Amino acid sequence: MAASLSRLSHIAFHVPAGTGLVSDLVGKFRFHLFAERVTARARQLALRKGAAVFLVNERLGEAPPAHTFPFDPTQPALAQQPVLGHSDGEFLYDISPLHPVSTASNVCFEVQDVPSVSRRLQERGCPLAIPPTNVTDDSGSVTYCVVRSVVGNISHTLLDRSRYRGVFLPGFRATGDVPEGPRDLAEATHFDHITYACSRGSTQAVLDWYQHCFGFQRFIVNRQEDVAEGYRIHGHGVGLRLTAMRYGKGSEPGLVDDCKFVLAESLLEPGKNQVDAFLEQHGGAGIQHVGLYATDIVSTARALAQAGVRFVEPPQAYYSEVGKAEEIRAAGQDPWLLSQHGILLDAELAGDGEGGGRGSSARQRRYLMQIFTKPIFPEETFFLELIERRGAAGFGEGNIRALWKSVQAYLDKQE
Repeated sequence: MAASLSRLSHIAFHVPAGTGLVSDLVGKFRFHLFAERVTARARQLALRKGAAVFLVNERLGEAPPAHTFPFDPTQPALAQQPVLGHSDGEFLYDISPLHPVSTASNVCFEVQDVPSVSRRLQERGCPLAIPPTNVTDDSGSVTYCVVRSVVGNISHTLLDRSRYRGVFLPGFRATGDVPEGPRDLAEATHFDHITYACSRGSTQAVLDWYQHCFGFQRFIVNRQEDVAEGYRIHGHGVGLRLTAMRYGKGSEPGLVDDCKFVLAESLLEPGKNQVDAFLEQHGGAGIQHVGLYATDIVSTARALAQAGVRFVEPPQAYYSEVGKAEEIRAAGQDPWLLSQHGILLDAELAGDGEGGGRGSSARQRRYLMQIFTKPIFPEETFFLELIERRGAAGFGEGNIRALWKSVQAYLDKQE
């Protein structure tokens, strides 16, 4: 029996100290810094936006440098509570990927029984990078283990926090009263999907591993997808295979999240697309982007752009394509308004994305809107996406092509 996952806990970054990632997440993306752990050699900072939590791991020198965060000019002294169950200076709840560039490298899940999950994984041939470990402080205890994925530098921390009452995890302390940005202007509620950039020819092996170890199930992107080959996109400088999987359906009675995982693989086509660029600049496969679910994508995109977030601009021809303006209006949206913010809309036909509904009216009712940020690191690697779903469960064919082509156009300009 595969290991059962309860919910997605957080996504972890590993970056050099002083990269500015935390300042950008707080000041531009309106995340709330709520917990931290600092030692002489490592700093771990937890940030939240709705149910979406990022953990930023920074490796320090001999002593942690002073750091002032936006909206928090009076950081208190870094006093730590006693923590049992780890070696001071290591990254808690993770392994260091020892990666040459900044990277998002850990997708952490909550589980109900870490020792049992660990046994199941080992029985299925999944070696543990960190065996079951108990960490305790004054607010309770957490048990966790870490398993390495078959995808690049990605790992998965599995933790049970049912016996913990603290702000985040043992060893972390609350950062104080750090106000959030205006929630009504930049609202995002949770992680919608996580996209892996995979090595060529590896998709089936990745699908098999996640199904075998964690019971992931295939999620059909849309009805144009071939079950054996995935959804293929061809064009100038674009040769991609996209497949998707989910851990949510039928995993556990207490399941909360249903975050989808998308696998992007470069096909053998002339030119170099964004997956190739990621693999080259990242130094191998990994997490290419994370989709944040926005409750009002227009207001959120506007607020984030005003705060300094840079978005990829789709070709203006997208909005003047035959039938596109009518499609946008039929969904109750304004083509001009969406074009001003670079937001793409795609209606979903009945059967796409395993959704329901029949007939032409379903096309008008069910749609999604998306927009990509530009890469947030100096390398052309990791970026974020905003997505708002209006009944659409999958990833519409038109938007998949337009979104990937818009990212490709941006990367072409950088060369």
